[in-house]
Amino acid sequence: MQRYIEKYLLPIAMVVGISFHSSISILAPATPYLLAVMLFFTYARISWRDIRMTQFHYMLLAIQYIGSALVYAIVRPFNEILAQAAMICILAPTATSAPVVSGILGGSVSATAAYSIMSNLSVAFIAPVYLSIIGHTGQSVPFLTAFGYIFLKVMPTLILPFLLALALERISPAVHKKIRSAQIVSFYVWAVALTIVISNVTNFVITEFDGNFRLEILIAVVAAIICLLQFFLGRKIGNRHHMTIAGGQGMGQKNTILAIWLTQTYLNPIASLGPGMYVIWQNVVNSWQIWKKKRAEEINQIE
Repeated sequence: MQRYIEKYLLPIAMVVGISFHSSISILAPATPYLLAVMLFFTYARISWRDIRMTQFHYMLLAIQYIGSALVYAIVRPFNEILAQAAMICILAPTATSAPVVSGILGGSVSATAAYSIMSNLSVAFIAPVYLSIIGHTGQSVPFLTAFGYIFLKVMPTLILPFLLALALERISPAVHKKIRSAQIVSFYVWAVALTIVISNVTNFVITEFDGNFRLEILIAVVAAIICLLQFFLGRKIGNRHHMTIAGGQGMGQKNTILAIWLTQTYLNPIASLGPGMYVIWQNVVNSWQIWKKKRAEEINQIE
């Protein structure tokens, strides 16, 4: 029964989030706390010596920043809003839940966590530069305002759970060992967080719908293409460094909540449909990956 639930929990979470979006979306403020709890369990598996930047991480960062600028420049002549949506889907940092999924899939939690931390913190410095150049208002984005918001948003969610996990390991090794062996808890917490995020995105799409089917369909298609390409490229790069899963999750799984805020605040609000749709596509990919792994484990047990 547990294996069945684990295999189909994420698709169920997405369906529930879409079906009951108006009721569940009011729980959106709880999302950062759920992510922090989830990461606490995940970070209990790693230590400071495991967190180090390598050539693998720098290659992913280069694609995140250079790739987002190139895609914007290529798409802009066709449609400015579409270009902004495509750009933010690449510029967005790695999701705080990426180490969790990487661990579930059997990948390197420490490598994914290292990139997640660096990706999110570097965006605090890089994003204001990008947004000041392409912002639809034509005004410069106050660097300290953007930096302060992103910094305060990212640090509690990413760093505090890691520091608490390290402190617990020193203070109470026995309790730390129990948490270390209870990694499935982070998976269920992530499913709850996913349900809330999907409901919030659904609510936003319905509220902001302006009848422009063509542009919205284009944004959805472009978000899907970028999502698949980032997972593919991440896995290719990761494979060269024996970190296939970490590469795919690091590059493909995005912090869409932060991306949506950045877009709605500094770019054309319609472009936020890009990361809004991306969260759906990335979780379709994650659901398929987890289902495939669980299915393989079941087959191996039968054999």
